[in-house]
Amino acid sequence: MRRWQVLAGVGMVWLAATASAQAPYVAIEQRVDPQQLAEVGLTPAQLQTLNRLLREADARAPASVASAPMDPAAASAPLPGAPTPAPMFPGLDDGPIHANVTGQVDGWQPGTVFTLDNGQQWQVLKGELKLKASRANPAIVVVPGIAGRWFLQVDEDLPKARVFRIR
Repeated sequence: MRRWQVLAGVGMVWLAATASAQAPYVAIEQRVDPQQLAEVGLTPAQLQTLNRLLREADARAPASVASAPMDPAAASAPLPGAPTPAPMFPGLDDGPIHANVTGQVDGWQPGTVFTLDNGQQWQVLKGELKLKASRANPAIVVVPGIAGRWFLQVDEDLPKARVFRIR
């Protein structure tokens, strides 16, 4: 959590620095609210180094770049070396997995393992179904749900099995 606070503080400082690049450099301590600066938790040496780096960056930045409006896509792009933030709704950012089950499928119950032709193995966590007719190597879709949940779908008209990946 502390790392995110530091990154957020540095990001705020960086945005403030780019917005006021044409003006003479103003120290971070004068740009950011003291309470916000305290949340970041930088030591005096770190503050001094960050002020020096930003001052040097301001001096190197051409005036046309500094005064140009910021591209919204660039503003949301992560900084190099910064950790990738966790998705807001884990699983929903993932796409469905289309594959074929290797072998016969008669149905499923908790504990049933499906081996797919792409090498993945999925085990049923919840759900039970007995198919009317056994299917050989059926095409399936493993669909992402909210909070990292996954559901195996043999037919869109049938209930899905809640599954988790074991390999």
